Amino acid sequence: MHIYEGVLSAAPYGREILAVGWGATAVGTAIGLRRIDIEQIPRVAVLSAAFFVVSSIHIPLGVTAEHLTLTGLMGVILGWAAFPAVLAGLLLQAAIFGLGGPIVLGVNTLIMAGPAVVCGILFRSPLGAATRTAVAFWGFAAGAAAVALAGAGNGLCLFLAGKQFELFGAIMAALHLPLAVAEGLVTASVMVLVRQVRPDLLGALGPAGRVELSDG
Repeated sequence: MHIYEGVLSAAPYGREILAVGWGATAVGTAIGLRRIDIEQIPRVAVLSAAFFVVSSIHIPLGVTAEHLTLTGLMGVILGWAAFPAVLAGLLLQAAIFGLGGPIVLGVNTLIMAGPAVVCGILFRSPLGAATRTAVAFWGFAAGAAAVALAGAGNGLCLFLAGKQFELFGAIMAALHLPLAVAEGLVTASVMVLVRQVRPDLLGALGPAGRVELSDG
């Protein structure tokens, strides 16, 4: 999902896309930082580190790189704090491994953190039910949706960047579908594990903020 440095800078409408990416990332990160309290800092740090590790294992495809993200999980547990968590992970990847880069950092953050926040809003309440079956189902949905939306965002950025990227952008959006299934399975497994060892992380997200466990 990384768009490589220099790809958008040289594209006809690349500068506009870069500006929108940085603007949206700045707003999302500001909201996320304002909503982080002291108790959430370790949680944000752990998930940011997990994101850094899994997304560092990537497959280069043309002008992008494909990888797992755990952004569905991040969105459900962190909400808007997924923005600073993803930004920190991508910044370290750019500095250490050269993935992405400083100019395209805003766009890459928006592509991955934006869907995380959307999935957090959509799936937080269903996951609050906390039955095993429900957690697995909605966890899969959150993980798959996050990657599918990120793939659509990645493809849209390339499609809008210029005619030379239109076909490739459409192909990249389609190629994210099998990755979305894999991400959904991983997220579902992690959600079930979280339910067993830290049910409060899911139960606290329910409408009444209660931990309700059952074997359903």
